This record gives sequence, C-alpha cells and structure tokens, in this order.
Amino acid sequence: MPASGPFCAIFDLDGTLVDTAPDLAAGMNAAMADVGLPPVPVATVRHLVGRGARVLVERGLAINGIAHPGDGEIDRLVAIFLSHYRENIAAGSVAYDGAVDVLKALSARGVRMGVCTNKPTDLAVKLLQLLELDHFFHAILGADALPVKKPHPEHLFETIRRSGGAVERAVMIGDSETDVATARAAGVPVIVFSHGYTAIAPQDLGADVVLDHFDGLLPALTAAGLAP
Repeated sequence: MPASGPFCAIFDLDGTLVDTAPDLAAGMNAAMADVGLPPVPVATVRHLVGRGARVLVERGLAINGIAHPGDGEIDRLVAIFLSHYRENIAAGSVAYDGAVDVLKALSARGVRMGVCTNKPTDLAVKLLQLLELDHFFHAILGADALPVKKPHPEHLFETIRRSGGAVERAVMIGDSETDVATARAAGVPVIVFSHGYTAIAPQDLGADVVLDHFDGLLPALTAAGLAP
C-alpha cells in the first residue's frame, strides 16, 4: 500500500459506532401502533437495520404479517417513524464501549475519518452532534447525500474523497452485509464488529477482520498495515 497521503477510516454508524436500536425500535413501534400492530422487540430490530428507514418499516410490517400494504401507506408510516425518531434520536442511543477512545487515538495520529451510512444525512449529523462525536469526522454522508447509497461503491468513494483520503489508503469499518458488499465493490479492505446489526453471523459476512470490541481495532489496523 502506498505510503503517501493520509490514512482514511470510514465508519458505518448504526450498529458500528453507535447502538441506535432502542431509538430505532421506538420509532418503528410508533408506526406499528398507528395501524394497530404489536411492537417489534428491540432484539429483533437489531437484525432489521442497515438499508434505510423505508426498508426498516417494510420489515417491521412483514414481521407482523403485512407484506404489501401499498406504497402510499408505507410512505405514511415512514413519515411517522421519522417524525418520532427525529424527536427522540438520542434518547437511548449510546456509542459502543471503547469507540470514543479509538476515535481520539486515530485523530491524534492524523487519520482522516468519515461516516458512510444509509441513515438520512441530517439524522446522522444530529445523532453524532448530540453524542458529541461529530467533531471527529471530516465527512458525514447519509443515504440522501448522493443519487446512490450503500452498497453502491460511489457512496464509499465520495465519503473517502470528502474526508480528504484516497481509496488506496482507506478501510471500511462496519457491521453488516451491506458494509461488506460496499467495501468489496469499492476494492477497499473491510473490518466488521460482531456487536452490530446483521441477520448473518458476523464471521460469515466475508470481512477481512471480525472484531468483538473496539479495543481490537487499532491493533488490527496496525497489524494489517492499514494505519500509521
């Protein structure tokens, strides 16, 4: 890997940096309650996240036995979900243990950092601001930042560019099949955390490295020659 230029670490948000499932579940269940459906447990929601608000609502409906409610009804329920979630976005969401220490260490090393997420950009920024994490990142690109989103590689490429990095000196850090597919399409190494949101076992996602805790991230990056 070329030695010139700053190293760039691009993070997914939900299930990677921040455990957002409690607040996502609350938003989903506000939508479910509107149509008289029972709440979806937080533990179940952890396996439904990763493809954006609309897919999350569709999956919640499917769990409750409603497969095709119509686009108009889905649009209405997504609006309910987003309204509730926007007002309660950091009520129960917390950074994963060790995440802040690693972000501080990477920042001190001059690593360029960005967030590449399928959450709407304004919600991603709001969440990171409320958790006082936004200052670590040189770019935050949500699902609406470009005409395409993960797993399309251009979402990752543009996050790298806006972060001030180069593809050949970058790594994707995520938790799901979407993150791995994005990294593979972009030709970028990928690390996943086992604490995240995926219906597939983390060890079966095809990542270069699987970690159980943020304590292992710096050693893994250094061992792989992916960090200064």
